[in-house]
Formats: sequence, structure tokens, C-alpha cells
Amino acid sequence: MKTKKSRMITSLVTYAVLILLFVILTVMINNKTISRTLKGQLIPICSWIVMAVSLNLVVGISGELSLGHAGFMSIGAFSGIITSGWLLNGFQMEDPALRLLIAIAAGGVIAGVAGALIGIPVLRLRGDYLAIVTLAFGEIIKNVMNCVYVSAEGRSLHWGFLNGDLPGTLLLNGPMGAVKVKTIATFTAGFILVMFSLVVVLNLVNSRSGRAIMAARDNRIAAEAMGINITKYKMMAFVTAAVMAGMAGALYGLSMATLLPTKFSFNESINVLVFVVLGGIGNIPGSVVSAAALTILPERLRFLQNYRMLAYAVLLILVMLLSNNPLLKSLWRNLFSGIRGKRKEEEMRA
Repeated sequence: MKTKKSRMITSLVTYAVLILLFVILTVMINNKTISRTLKGQLIPICSWIVMAVSLNLVVGISGELSLGHAGFMSIGAFSGIITSGWLLNGFQMEDPALRLLIAIAAGGVIAGVAGALIGIPVLRLRGDYLAIVTLAFGEIIKNVMNCVYVSAEGRSLHWGFLNGDLPGTLLLNGPMGAVKVKTIATFTAGFILVMFSLVVVLNLVNSRSGRAIMAARDNRIAAEAMGINITKYKMMAFVTAAVMAGMAGALYGLSMATLLPTKFSFNESINVLVFVVLGGIGNIPGSVVSAAALTILPERLRFLQNYRMLAYAVLLILVMLLSNNPLLKSLWRNLFSGIRGKRKEEEMRA
């Protein structure tokens, strides 16, 4: 088990690397030395990183399999778009940065409320049953969003089901989704959200509550015998993950001119789960790397045309086989143990 000092070093290295990458990418954007494809992917990459980190909190730290995480992203995305449009049309709030901040906060809060409501019955289940219920939740959200219409008239919001005849400016148009969205999301906001999510998750994991969550994951009976309230701590992890997924959804939604409810299907939940598994279950920095790499990879494989997704799947299989190879694991372990040994010898000589 990692010591407190090693965990702190890992967290600081993660923050430092991300800050360095942000500075490099910002300089490249300002100097126009970055490709249009990569520039267009920066905000989605930030959104998927937050999604992967938040799901890892549930799957890796809490030990529960959730297959409906895209549902919380959907709630956050459309809540953020509606909030932004309402502030612009009803309150004439022209400042995009302030609108974006409020929209992201609103997306997180509403997704968190949904997470709490679904978590009350769901977290009393275990294993496959919990996975099936969260999967059903994600599909329910997608289908509900297909039927919802929302419009803004002055400072009033109007909404209805299966009826798009609403007064004012239509913000959410049922199966057509959100159309003519004022795209106000920025890479800077995405980076801040990534850092915020990492600070929240890493501090939670290293806190007393985090240790209780992991104790419940490792041995539920022993944790209960020690007086740990299992439902409370699992709910804490689940709602925290839902809030961050909602915030990521709001950022993602406000970076798209058009967003359909079908975008947040079961496939997106599986994609995020792939990020978590590839980066390492319970490994938060690994989720950051895998989410960024697997978001960029499909675009880099476009030259293969019809064979693009086939090559993507083959690469995923190869990476998973290599990452779980005992020989490679032992090589890495011996390499790092050798480096640590040399450092200790140098410290002793000094």
C-alpha cells in the first residue's frame, strides 16, 4: 500500500505535468502551430478526462460497477445549455465566462441531485444487479431527453413533454436536441475543470472518508464490523462522481453548436469504462492519460477510412494484453525498484 508521502508525490507530479501541458498547448494555440483537428479536440478531451476520473472514483475506489455514467453527463450537458440560454435571453448576461461558470455549476448540481435520487435505491444492490440498474438509468435518461422541450421567454422557462409548441426561444427541442447553441466553452475552462476534479478526487481518496470507501470495497463485512456506514460512504463517492460528470457534460455541451440526446447512449458509458480499465482501475493519473490518448487515437486513424474502428479495437486489445503481461509488469517493477535503490544509496552517501 502506498504511503502518504508517495501518494502526495504522485499527486504533485500529476498536477505539474498537466500544468506544463496546458502551458505548452496554450503557447501552441497562440502561435498557431497546433493542428485544427487537435485544437478542436482539446475541450472534448478535458470533458472525457473528467468523466474517466469521476467513473474511476465509483469503479476503482468504491468498487461498484456503473454502466450509466453517460446519463449524468447528459443531464449536465442539457442543464448547462438551458442555463446558459436562459441567462443570455432572460437576464441579458453577455459575459461568456460568467455564463459558462454558472452553467457548469448548474449542470453539476442537477446531476448530483439525480445521482442522489438514483443512488438511494441503487447502492443497496451489489455486483451485476447494480450494473444493470445503472445501465437502465442511463437509457431512461436518454429517452426522457428525447421527449423534453424547453424554451425561454424573458425570465421564464417553459417546458413540456412531446409538445414543442412553447412560447419564446426554444432551447431544447425534443429528439432534435439542443440546436443553435452559443458555444462558450474554452480550453482554459476545461483545464480548470480537470484540475478541480483531480483535486477533489485525490483529496477524497487520501482522506478519512476515502479510506472508509476503500475499506468497504475491500471487505464489506469487516468494514461494517468496524462501524463504517457502507451506504453513506458509497453514496458519497457516487454523488461526487455524478456531480463531476454533470460538470463535464455542461462543458462538453457548450462546446457543440448542436447536441442530440442520442449522443449519450450506452456506448458512451462503455467508452468511459474503457478509459478507466485501460488507465488502471483505481489509478487516477492513469485515467487522465488513457482518456486523452483514446480520444485522440480514433482521429489519428482516419487515414484507414473504413478500417479505422477495426484498427482502434485491435490496438485496444493489444494494449490490454501488454499491460496485463506478467513479464512486462515484473520488468517495470524491477526498473523502478532499481531507480529507488540508487536514490537511497545517493541519499545515504550524501
